[in-house]
Amino acid sequence: MREIQRSEQATEPTVTAVRKTGRYPRAAQVLALALQFQEMIDRGDVRDYADLARLGCVSRERISQIMMLVWLAPDIQQAVLRLPPSERAPFSEGALRRIAKMPLWEDQRRASRVLFGEPEALE
Repeated sequence: MREIQRSEQATEPTVTAVRKTGRYPRAAQVLALALQFQEMIDRGDVRDYADLARLGCVSRERISQIMMLVWLAPDIQQAVLRLPPSERAPFSEGALRRIAKMPLWEDQRRASRVLFGEPEALE
C-alpha cells in the first residue's frame, strides 16, 4: 500500500462543487418534512398541527400546506423523494400541492405524469 501524498488527500467539498451538483428539489425536501411530521403525530410526540407550528415557529397555515403532501399517492411520493439533486427543480412545491388536493389517486397519477414529463414513469 502506498502512502498518500499530502496533495492527494481527500478534501472537503468546496462551495463551487456543491453549486455544480445542485440541491435536492424543494418539493422533495418539503415532502420528506411532511412525512417526518406525520410520524411525530403518529408517535404522539406532538398532538396536532398547532403543536407542529409552535415547534417549527411557523404558521398553522404553512403546516397545513406542508402536510397536504402526505395525501399524495405512495408511488408519487416515492418518485418525488427519488429526484436527484439538480441546479433547477423540475417543478415547484405549489405544483405538487395542487396535485395533492385531488382526492383520487388515479387523478393524481394522471396529473403527475404531466408534471414529471414522463407519461410512462408512474404507470
